[in-house]
Amino acid sequence: MTGPHVFFYVQHLLGIGHLARASRIARAMVAEGLTVTLVTGGMPVAGFPGPGLGHIALPPVAASSIAFAGLSDEHGVPVDQAFLDRRRGLLLAAFRHAKPDIVMTEAFPFGRKQVKFELLPLIDAIEATTPRPKLVASVRDILQARAKRVRDEETAAVVRAHYDAVLVHGDPTFAALGESFPLADQIADKVIYTGLVCPEPAPMPAERFDIVVSAGGGAVGAGMVAAAGAAAHLLPDLGQWCLITGPNLAQENFDRLAATLPPHVRLERFRTDFASLLRGARLSVSQAGYNTVGDILQAGCRALLVPFAKLGETEQADRARRLAALGRATVVEDEALTPETLATAIRAAMALPEPAALAAINTDGARQTARILRDL
Repeated sequence: MTGPHVFFYVQHLLGIGHLARASRIARAMVAEGLTVTLVTGGMPVAGFPGPGLGHIALPPVAASSIAFAGLSDEHGVPVDQAFLDRRRGLLLAAFRHAKPDIVMTEAFPFGRKQVKFELLPLIDAIEATTPRPKLVASVRDILQARAKRVRDEETAAVVRAHYDAVLVHGDPTFAALGESFPLADQIADKVIYTGLVCPEPAPMPAERFDIVVSAGGGAVGAGMVAAAGAAAHLLPDLGQWCLITGPNLAQENFDRLAATLPPHVRLERFRTDFASLLRGARLSVSQAGYNTVGDILQAGCRALLVPFAKLGETEQADRARRLAALGRATVVEDEALTPETLATAIRAAMALPEPAALAAINTDGARQTARILRDL
C-alpha cells in the first residue's frame, strides 16, 4: 500500500535552519513509506532538500534585513504585489495538483507571518476540498517571544479553527511549548511532541580537528566567526581548528577572515560531514540554533555556545540557558563577545571533562514525526 501523501510547506527567510530541519523530517517520512512533496520558498541552498524527495521550488524570497522587515527576490529587489500574486497562484496550483492527504506548514502559524499572503488562501483551499486533507503545523520546541499578546491570540485562533495537530519537535522535559507560547493551554488538545529532530549518529570523521567553530547558515554569524578567528591567534597550543562560516556569510567577510587566520585553522564555508566532524572534535563552538544543538547532542562533544540575541531575539539564548543548566554546555553571551572573552571561554571549556549524555531527552523526532502523521 502507498503511504499518505504529505504536502510539506517550508519557507526559510534568513538562515537555513528551517530548511535543514524540514529536509531531515521529509527524508524520514520517505523512509517510513510516506509520499512527500516538499514545497520551498526560500533562496536555493546547495545540498537541500536532498535526493529522493518530491520538490517544488516557488519563486524564492528572503528577508530584506536581519530584522525580517520586508521580502526581497533572489536579486535583492523588494517584491511587488504582482510577484506575490504569481507565487500564491503557483502554490495553490501545486496543492490542487498534488491532492495530498496531509498538508504540513513549517513554523506557520506560530511564525512566518511574512508569507500569510499565500498560506491563508492555502488554508481556505484546504477547507474547500472534499475530502478535506488534514492540516498540521510543524514547529520547533522553543519559539521567539512576542512583545504583543495579540499575535499569540491570532495564532491560537488559527490553530483552533483550522489545524488538526501541532507537532512540536522537542521533548517537554527539556522545553514545553507553554514556556515560550503563553496560550499553549488553549490548543493543548492539538499538541503532540515528536522529540528533537536530530541526525542519526554519525561515523567518525576522515579528518579530525580539536576545535570545530560553526556559524550555521552564516547570515547572522559574522561577529562570532571574526571573534573566533582572532581568538585562534591567542590559542596556538590547543590543536587544529576548523572554522565553518556557513554559505550565507558575505564574501567580503569570508575573504577578510581567510587573509588573517593562523596556520592551525582550516577555513570552510560548508561541510557535508559536519556531524562527523563534531563527533571527532574535543570542542564545538557555535551559536545555539536548533539544528546545531541537535548535532552537538548526538556527537557528544563539549559545547561552547554563543547564542544570537540581537534585535530582540530570545530563542537561542533560551536554548543555551537550558543546556547550561543541564551541564551540557558553557555560554558566552552575545553582548560579551570579544576575541579575548571567547579565547578565555574556549580554554576553560577544553579543560572540562567529557560531557555526560542526556539520555532522557528524546532525539528521534524525525522518525516519530513520520509515524505520527501515518497514525493521523
